[in-house]
Amino acid sequence: MIRVMLVDDQELLRAGFRMVLGAQPDIEVVAEAADGAEALEVLRAVEVDVVLMDVRMPRMDGVEATRRIEGPKVLILTTFDLDEYAFAAVKAGASGFLLKDVPPGDLVTAIRTVHDGDSVVAPSTLRRMLTRFAAVLPSGEPGDVAELTPREREVLLMVGRGLSNLEIAARLEVAEATVKTHLGRVLAKLGLRDRAQAVVYVYEAGLIVPSSRPKG
Repeated sequence: MIRVMLVDDQELLRAGFRMVLGAQPDIEVVAEAADGAEALEVLRAVEVDVVLMDVRMPRMDGVEATRRIEGPKVLILTTFDLDEYAFAAVKAGASGFLLKDVPPGDLVTAIRTVHDGDSVVAPSTLRRMLTRFAAVLPSGEPGDVAELTPREREVLLMVGRGLSNLEIAARLEVAEATVKTHLGRVLAKLGLRDRAQAVVYVYEAGLIVPSSRPKG
């Protein structure tokens, strides 16, 4: 059973999500909160796997709350697909973002995907967000790409260009499982949580410029 927490200051929206998720045999809404501060308080007492987090809330917004959450995966809820708050939350550790008007089926799929350890943000969308907002967002210190092997660096660059594991496997002529192993090592060496943060890293480290040509 996937335990979900809803964090949004709009009670009606929470009710809608609760109704959709309550119909799923493998998903249970175990907690709710109206802002980030309340969410952190609730998480001290309730076991949660995935948090659906709004970004714009009173007291503590979703970006700061995401930064403080350890353990549960976070899916950001946003009104627009180019929302600087959503992008900042991905940088803070969220596994991706969803539009608030997401179709019910996509919402359910996203929760299951994140629970399984993957990202639900299309890399191409992350690239557009980065190109638009990177200049005004503070950048953390990136990990050292020199720690990567040539093959790991190659996989990282392909992830940054938006290729799926299956597409990368085809280009490298290896098994998809091998790509997953390489990507897992990349994430561990660079201190990244998931594929979404890997795309952010590639651009912030200057490995790929906005024109999508690799550096050097």
